[in-house]
Amino acid sequence: MPREQGRKLVASNKRARHDYAILDTYEAGMVLTGTEVKSLRAGRASLTDAFAHLDRGEVWLYGMHVPEYVNGTWTNHAPRRTRKLLLNRREIEKIAGKLNESGVTLVPLSVYFNNGYAKVELGLARGKKTWDKRQDLAKRDADREIARVMGRRRKGITS
Repeated sequence: MPREQGRKLVASNKRARHDYAILDTYEAGMVLTGTEVKSLRAGRASLTDAFAHLDRGEVWLYGMHVPEYVNGTWTNHAPRRTRKLLLNRREIEKIAGKLNESGVTLVPLSVYFNNGYAKVELGLARGKKTWDKRQDLAKRDADREIARVMGRRRKGITS
């Protein structure tokens, strides 16, 4: 059977990009059971309230919800179990050094399949203040308005 090619997005954490300023991103593999993989391939996962934590030189993912596989039997997995993440030793050491800084946390940004392997994109993040969030929304609205005006100008519509 040929292996899947390309990248297939399963779930993304849009709230994380709103609440945090992403400093750096990492791609990590996940240690999963068979029914978890089947449930992910069906596109069923949620990253709300999920976070990653460094514990004794290993990175663990907490709070990611992967619902039980519908056609599974008694061997089904626990939906919110802790999952081990697979990273290179150098990456783990780099993450550990940055997590020692004040206010920096490790947040999952998306879960996807890359050439048939389940991956999670982790972001080293620093929390945004309320005014930062408002400033980002205002900037996005201004950019959208500029694009709208430029599109009208290009089409020859003036108002």
